[in-house]
This record gives sequence, structure tokens and C-alpha cells, in this order.
Amino acid sequence: MIPHKITLQSSINVPVQLAWATLTEPKHIVKWNFASPQWHCPSATVDLAINGKFNYRMEAKDGSFGFDFSGVYSKIIPYQQLCYTLDDGRTSELTLSSDGTSTKIIQTFEAETENSVELQRNGWQIIMDNHKKYSEDLSITS
Repeated sequence: MIPHKITLQSSINVPVQLAWATLTEPKHIVKWNFASPQWHCPSATVDLAINGKFNYRMEAKDGSFGFDFSGVYSKIIPYQQLCYTLDDGRTSELTLSSDGTSTKIIQTFEAETENSVELQRNGWQIIMDNHKKYSEDLSITS
């Protein structure tokens, strides 16, 4: 069976260097990587190298549930592309493009079979929107 692919995008009013940093540095990832206010990302580890591993701990704030979102990087072109394979074998690709002051991010990932495509699309879009807001707020305060 061919996996269903979902593609999302976000346009962020920050330079690509800041968008890349907030996507790849643990100190930033923990600030935006959750799909609802009831969840958070208490920890993140990143070995930003080909075959390097990443792990984002996702938990309900009330402690009722949690899981590790983890995988291995397969392609890295700084400020342009980040590809990885999740521990369950699904793949994801982020492509960044910039006009100098803003950054467009396109993410394509293979859907899992446990949750509906719509639920996955909405959840991942919320996370992308959180990343956008965090990055733009950080840009204003920097």
C-alpha cells in the first residue's frame, strides 16, 4: 500500500536563518512543538547530521499521556531542506525558501494509519502555525 502524503505550508516573516534555527535547535523546539494548549514538548534532543537522531518528547500537560516523536535525519541542506525518517518508517521533508526577509516552509509527510488524514493535517498545521508565531515573536524581541 502506498502511504498517503500530506503537504502543508507556512510563510514566516523572518529570515531563513532564524526559521532554520527555530526548526532545528532544541531550545526553540520545546517552545512551539505541540498541537494544542493542553500539550507541551518538555524536552528535545537533536543531532543535526546525516544519520543523526532527534527526539521530541510530547506530553499532555496533565501527565495523562506522552510519547516520543523521534527519528533519523536522511538529508540536510542548511537553510534549504531537512528530511528525516521517523522511527515507524514514515518519511518527512521540509523545504525552505526565502526572499531575504520572509521564509516559506513546505512540509510533506507520510500519514500514519491510526488517525484520520484530516486530524493529522490539522495537528501538523497547528504545530507549523505555532512555529510561525514563535519565530515571528522571537524576531520582534531580538
